[in-house]
Amino acid sequence: MRTNGRFAQLWLDALATELGASAGTIDTYTDDLNCYLAWLDENSLSLDNVALELIRDYIATLDQRGYAGSTIARRITVARGLHKFLIAEDLGSRDPTSNLSTMRRSRKLPFVLSIPETEALLETAHALAADPSVGLYRQAGYARRAALFETLYASGMRISEALSLPSDAARPGTRMLMVRGKGDKQRLVPLHNRAIVAVAHWQKLAAAYSGGKPTQWLFHSVRTGTKALTRQAALLEIKKAAVAAGLASPERVSPHVLRHAFATHMHSGGTDLRVLQELLGHAGIETTQIYTHLDTSRLHQMVRDLHPLNEEVQS
Repeated sequence: MRTNGRFAQLWLDALATELGASAGTIDTYTDDLNCYLAWLDENSLSLDNVALELIRDYIATLDQRGYAGSTIARRITVARGLHKFLIAEDLGSRDPTSNLSTMRRSRKLPFVLSIPETEALLETAHALAADPSVGLYRQAGYARRAALFETLYASGMRISEALSLPSDAARPGTRMLMVRGKGDKQRLVPLHNRAIVAVAHWQKLAAAYSGGKPTQWLFHSVRTGTKALTRQAALLEIKKAAVAAGLASPERVSPHVLRHAFATHMHSGGTDLRVLQELLGHAGIETTQIYTHLDTSRLHQMVRDLHPLNEEVQS
């Protein structure tokens, strides 16, 4: 129905203009809304004719289609947001979701590398970066790979944050980086000595290849300093390194896995959750608490795999 689509677009416009929702958020909400609107059309329903029982039918339909619980929860949240908007704007007479209990999203623990696996990944990157026989262009590319991996693991920053660092972010002697994160919020993140050395090595080789031409980005194309390394290129780099390092599940390794490794290893080492929250740039402590669950999960696995009485208990 045309009215349904028009009302949905009004809400999306309000999210973008009044609440400053990002383009990615709008795209996700648009997909979720289109699913809801299609279901309404299939059942010849207008937004103002939807009742609580019909919303429950919609949830059942999503479940029957095989959507993950997290996807269903998000799509219900979007439908709830639309109906609340219509009530607030006097475009609807009732909110069918007002008495709908909130669905709990199942929390999926992220894939995390162990410390030995992380070391193997980094050492492989460094070994390639130290080999001049491959030629200056390729060696500079390998040095950039090592510097990027070390920076991600040293700081826990997001790959998008790392790739947006300007060229002067890591000046000689710099041990802290100013990172611009989600919501345009800034925070300071640390670099340890190995990361500092790796970045300096990358910058030296990049300058040698370009003849000392000025660069715009810290992690840039070897051929041109005005073109930042892309997320797709960074993903390909780490997957190649994971294969070269002989990791068990290279297909699961991504730049974000180094962020998880940083957080998990720091928390395992005794870092306070509040400090970790600040380092990671999380808006709320709830997001950071996932690493507590990861620690518990790893403890269970260690007991299962290493406890001397485990076989006796299972027999």
